[in-house]
Amino acid sequence: MALQTADKQSVSSDVLRGKRILVTRARSQALSLVQRIESLGGEVVEFPTIEIRPPESYGPLDQAINQIGSYDWLIFTSVNGVEQFLDRFEKLGKNIADLAGIEVGAIGPETAKRLTATQIQPSLVPKQYQAEGILEALISETVLGKRILIPRAAKARDILPETLRQWGARVDVVEAYQTVLPQVDVSALCQLLREGTIDMITFTSSSTATNFAAMLRDQDLPGLLSRAVIACIGPITRKTVEDLGMRSEVVSVEFTIPGLVSAMVDYFARIANQRPAGR
Repeated sequence: MALQTADKQSVSSDVLRGKRILVTRARSQALSLVQRIESLGGEVVEFPTIEIRPPESYGPLDQAINQIGSYDWLIFTSVNGVEQFLDRFEKLGKNIADLAGIEVGAIGPETAKRLTATQIQPSLVPKQYQAEGILEALISETVLGKRILIPRAAKARDILPETLRQWGARVDVVEAYQTVLPQVDVSALCQLLREGTIDMITFTSSSTATNFAAMLRDQDLPGLLSRAVIACIGPITRKTVEDLGMRSEVVSVEFTIPGLVSAMVDYFARIANQRPAGR
């Protein structure tokens, strides 16, 4: 089956044939990326560097949910945030009617899709799928004095809540879930990297890159990565990769899984076209 790239052009169904791609996304979220790679003929090696767990305490989240009617905005910065919030929302006996009158924001199309699947229609989905995009979209809004709830991971970038506070909003950031480092044996992966049989490593967030480096901290990381290309979902993830001493040659323009796959396809097509004739 042909896959549509970010610019709507169809590509060959076997454009990634013979390529072995490492997927570091949490296993519960990796299916879309895995299926897209395999549909293009690629071989996937899954090595989740993130494990999603409940928050240390549901207290702050429950308190926010129980007073949900006092908020003007509810902003989600990930699919995980949506899923964990809605799970707790339902367990506390709430329903969609309790969100009446509250503006809902989603950081990108995947997050928005998860919301609409539960009949919640986000009123804000930025053109740029990151915190800065949400802020750009909210510039025209009057957030002074508005109360905003952001359910998210325990560790995340603070540019969104800090900027909203500077603009005069009252912002509550509550922990909806944790992203933790999986405890796994890395020896098999290290062997594949040493052998040079991993063609590309994908990072779909700064957390996946940070945890990857932490999981391989006792290894010769530059040596292991010398024969693999790193693909990042956007410039923020790329900066994290570079700050960790790694180098990314592929960065998607659109910060989505389809956008990442499109960037991967473009890279391998470009490399193939650079090969001398007859080789």
